Amino acid sequence: MLPARILVIDDNVQILESLKILLKDEFREIDVISKPTRITELLWRNNYDIVMLDMNFAIGETSGNEGIFWMNEIRKTNPLLPIILITAYGDIELAVKAVKEGATDFITKPWEPEKLIITLQNAYRLYRSTREVRKLKIKEQQLSEDLDREFRMFHGSSEVMKELMNTVSQVAATDANILILGENGTGKELVAREIHRQSKRTKEVFVGVDVASLSETLFESEMFGHVKGAFTDAREDRVGRFESAQEGSLFLDEIGNIPLPIQSKLLQVIQNREVVRVGSHEPVKIDIRLITATNKLLKQMVSEGNFREDLYYRLNTVTLEVPPLRDRTEDIPSLAGMFLEQYRQKYNKPEMKLDRNAIKKLQLYPWPGNVRELKHCMERCVIMAEGPHIGPGDLNLYEQDINQSNSFKLYEVEKRTIAKVLKKCGGNHTRAAQILDISRTTLYAKVKRYGI
Repeated sequence: MLPARILVIDDNVQILESLKILLKDEFREIDVISKPTRITELLWRNNYDIVMLDMNFAIGETSGNEGIFWMNEIRKTNPLLPIILITAYGDIELAVKAVKEGATDFITKPWEPEKLIITLQNAYRLYRSTREVRKLKIKEQQLSEDLDREFRMFHGSSEVMKELMNTVSQVAATDANILILGENGTGKELVAREIHRQSKRTKEVFVGVDVASLSETLFESEMFGHVKGAFTDAREDRVGRFESAQEGSLFLDEIGNIPLPIQSKLLQVIQNREVVRVGSHEPVKIDIRLITATNKLLKQMVSEGNFREDLYYRLNTVTLEVPPLRDRTEDIPSLAGMFLEQYRQKYNKPEMKLDRNAIKKLQLYPWPGNVRELKHCMERCVIMAEGPHIGPGDLNLYEQDINQSNSFKLYEVEKRTIAKVLKKCGGNHTRAAQILDISRTTLYAKVKRYGI
C-alpha cells in the first residue's frame, strides 16, 4: 500500500463508491466528493498526493470545459499536484487537450482496474520525485546564496579590487573561457563563483573541481564519466564533471598541475564541446562555461614544454589576476572585521574587538598565505584570546616575521627591481609590466604601495 491520499471528484455517486472500494487496499486514504465547488476548501484543508477529476458535471454537458476550469483552479493551489482526468471513451480528444494544458494523465470509463491502479501509482511516484527535486533545487539555491553573500563581503575597496570586479562584470555576461591567476589563498574560486553569479547561467549549477587532487588514472573517469564495465570497479554508468555542469559553469582549479597526456584530452573536449565516457564510443554534447585557475606561471610552463601552448590559448580568452593581500593592505581592516564577526558568532564571543595597534600590525605583515591566512588568524584569535580586546600580542605574528623575515627582504628586492625596470623603460609602465611579466594593474598597485 502506498502512503498516498487521493481526492476523487465525480457527480456519479456509483463511480465514487466503486473507486473507493477499488483503491482502499492500494492507497492510504481515499476522499470522494460529488460537487467540484468543494475542491478549493479540501485542498486548503488537506495534503493530497493525487486528484482524480471528472471532465463534465452539468447534466448534458460534454465539452469538458468544466473539468479544464477546475483543473486550472487546482493548479493555482498546487502547480505540482498530479491530476488524473476521468472521461468517457468518446471524449478522449478532449482529455488529450487537457493533458497538453497541464493534466498528468486520463482514464476512460469504463476503466480496467489494473491499468487504473498502475496509472495512479506512477502519478504518485512522479509527484514524490518532482517534490524531492524541487527541495534539492531550493537547498542548492540557498547554499549558492550563502556562498554569494560570503563573496560579496570579500570584494574590498582597494583600487586593484575595484578594477578586478569591473573586469569580472564585463566578462561575466559572455561565455568566454576565463583563466584566473593568483597566489594560494587569494580567493580564485570566489572570483570564479562571482563570474557565475553575474552570468546568464546563474540559475544553473556551479561545479568546482580541484584537478590537482585527481590522479592521472582517475582523471578521465572523474571528468568525462564512464560506462558500466569500463574497468574493474565500474559497476554502473557514471556521469563526469563536464556533464554534471551541463548548462552551468565548470571551474577547474590548479589547472597547471594536469599532466601533459591528459592536457591533450582536455583540449579535445574543449575544442569539440563533447565528451566520450570511458568505455563508450558515443560522444555527449556539452554546454558549459569553463573557468580555470592556477598559481603557476603557465606562460613559463609553455616555454619550458610543460604545458601545451594550444591548450593555454584555449583557456585564457580572458585572464584575470587576483592580487595578493600585501598589495591591498587597505582592505585588511574590513576583511579582518568580517572574519572576526564570523567567528564571534561561531564561538559565542560577541564582545571581542580588534584594537588599533592590532590592526596596524595586521597591515604590516606580508601575509604569504593571503586572505586564507588572515581568516585563520582571526579564528585563532577568537579561540585563544583571554579578554574582550585582541591586541598585537594576540595575533601570534612575531616581529621577526614583520621586520626581519625573508618575506620582508623580498619586499625590498621587489621594490628595487620595479624601480630599476621603470628607470630602464623611461617610466613607461606598459613596457615595464611586460618585462616584469605582470599586469599593468598589479604594477600600478605595487608602485603606489612602495612609493616609487
